[in-house]
Amino acid sequence: MTEAEALAHVQSVVGQSGTSFFWAMRLLPEARRNAMFAVYAFCREVDDIADEPAPMEEKRRGLAGWRAEIERLYAGEPQYPTGQALMRPIRDYALRREDFLALIDGMEMDAVDIRAPSLEELELYCDRVACAVGRLSARVFGETGEARDEVAFALGQALQLTNILRDMDEDAERGRLYLPVEHLRVAGIDSEDPETVMAHPALGAACDQLAALARLRLTEARAALVRCDRKAMRPAIVMMHVYGRILEQLTARGWASPRAEVGLGKAQKLWIALRHGLL
Repeated sequence: MTEAEALAHVQSVVGQSGTSFFWAMRLLPEARRNAMFAVYAFCREVDDIADEPAPMEEKRRGLAGWRAEIERLYAGEPQYPTGQALMRPIRDYALRREDFLALIDGMEMDAVDIRAPSLEELELYCDRVACAVGRLSARVFGETGEARDEVAFALGQALQLTNILRDMDEDAERGRLYLPVEHLRVAGIDSEDPETVMAHPALGAACDQLAALARLRLTEARAALVRCDRKAMRPAIVMMHVYGRILEQLTARGWASPRAEVGLGKAQKLWIALRHGLL
């Protein structure tokens, strides 16, 4: 496969995903935007392995295949289309092997259907599936300061915690429960069964605790971004505002069943991209 064909592949993955990150990626110069398309396609493809309704051994084989691909990639011999699309970004932006591997580790945690992890386990999960992506992204954006990994940690945690709150009903249907056991116990919920927790009258108290942690991480991200190159980190700033708005909507909606879906329309995302991406 040629480099152009590999790029067309990752562009197709991004185009079909409907991701909120698309609006942030559009703010980047072409070479960096294409690099982010490749990073996102990698994330999407390993995430799909963890989410597919397949036997556990099949999921493990798929993730092991990606582990092998990362090793081939850093040896200069990728075989997957997305791996080929990642070759130039790795070379141009010094993307680290350990961050790609961390995401695969996170998908392995997902593959076994997480249920009420400890706060420590949840932070590790978020670091692997979100903060690692932030560390890769900050390097693609062109940020070189020490604060870039602080932003990746705080913003990655905030985004993933917000996703957990937004998608908890869908996750419960898959047998997953990401609300931490400490928050459940403080709220008076003894069960760790996803469907039981989703129907529990004290669910809101547990969700409020996680929402408070997400808001804290957004505040930390905002403080770290002040020490970064604003122009380079515009995509991160846009995502911070997009997810801050989603978190506000979730909190305003409340946690009682039935829970209406929450999200931003294209017009809202475009307005945020223009408002915070062009300053």
